[in-house]
Amino acid sequence: HTKIAPLPTYDEVLVCTPDTEEEEVELLVRRALSSDSQNQKIYCLLGAEKLVYKVSKQLESHFLRLVQSSTVPDYRFIIFCNAKAHNSYVITAFDAYKVTFPCYSKTEIQTYLKMHLKAPSGTAPVAQAFEEPYQQNMKFIFSNRAGMGR
Repeated sequence: HTKIAPLPTYDEVLVCTPDTEEEEVELLVRRALSSDSQNQKIYCLLGAEKLVYKVSKQLESHFLRLVQSSTVPDYRFIIFCNAKAHNSYVITAFDAYKVTFPCYSKTEIQTYLKMHLKAPSGTAPVAQAFEEPYQQNMKFIFSNRAGMGR
C-alpha cells in the first residue's frame, strides 16, 4: 500500500510450475514462519495453482504444522493463484485464508514498477545487457539447469 516499499527479493518469491518440488515449497514456508521472518519480508508463492496434487498437499501440511508451532504472530506469507483454476487443491485448501486485494489500475502498477525497476547509472555490464528504452533491468530467465550459472 505504499509507493516506496521495495519489491520482493529472490529469497522471498517462489514461481511455481508443475515441476516445483516439495522441498522448495517447504523451504519458503519455513522462511515465512520462522522467528527470523520478523524482518518485514513478504514471502510469496506465485502460480501456486500449478503445483501437482502431492506437492499441494504437502504445502498445506507444512503450513498448518508450522503455523501451530510458530511463535510469529504476524507472519507475511502470500499465495497467488489464478482465480479461474477451480480444480486446484491449493485454492480449496487455503480458502479460509482468502483475502481480496485492492484493485489498482494498470497505470498505477506500471508507475510503481518503473520506479523500482530502473537501472542505476553506471550499471554493471550484466544489467546493461537487458537495457530497454525505459531502462528496466529485470527479466525472468528460466533454465532446465537452475543454479548452474546459466
